[in-house]
Amino acid sequence: MEITIKNNQRLMRVNQRRVKQILKRSLQYLKDSGKLDSLFVAHYLLLEISVFFVNDRKMRELNLQYREKDKTTDVLSFPQIAFSNKRQASGIKVQSSKLKKRLSAFSLQAFDSRRMMLLGDIVINIPQAKRQAKEHGFTFYEEVAWLLIHGLLHLLGYDHEKNKYQAKKMREMEKQLLSCFKS
Repeated sequence: MEITIKNNQRLMRVNQRRVKQILKRSLQYLKDSGKLDSLFVAHYLLLEISVFFVNDRKMRELNLQYREKDKTTDVLSFPQIAFSNKRQASGIKVQSSKLKKRLSAFSLQAFDSRRMMLLGDIVINIPQAKRQAKEHGFTFYEEVAWLLIHGLLHLLGYDHEKNKYQAKKMREMEKQLLSCFKS
């Protein structure tokens, strides 16, 4: 698995090793608990995720450009795998026939080709994360962990804006994943 991190803000330095650990442990938990589709499991080491840390101004630009909302937000996700309208991912089990075809294509390639499959991009607004951590009584990294997990679940097909049921499923999964980081 490859995780690329770009820090495009100057408010604070972000521990990249910690960020990678959060994403890897989250995906490992999903894999080990059987909540990650077998096609993802088969190509687990070939998954690629990009994480960008930005400021309020850049996040506002992205939110306006991609969601038509002229305000900043905490996290945006840009999945590279499109789930069809009819067959939204129910949880993390892959329901999209297009995705299954795309993932199955990896099985046909030689193992030494090591062609990575970009799962998607997660963009986190560091100033907003810092404000929210203070508001919620969390540490900065607890807030960043929640935002990373939230973004990751969007990349895997969860959509809390679709309906109340999907929102509840996503919140429950976020709690399960966050519990992996509590000692």
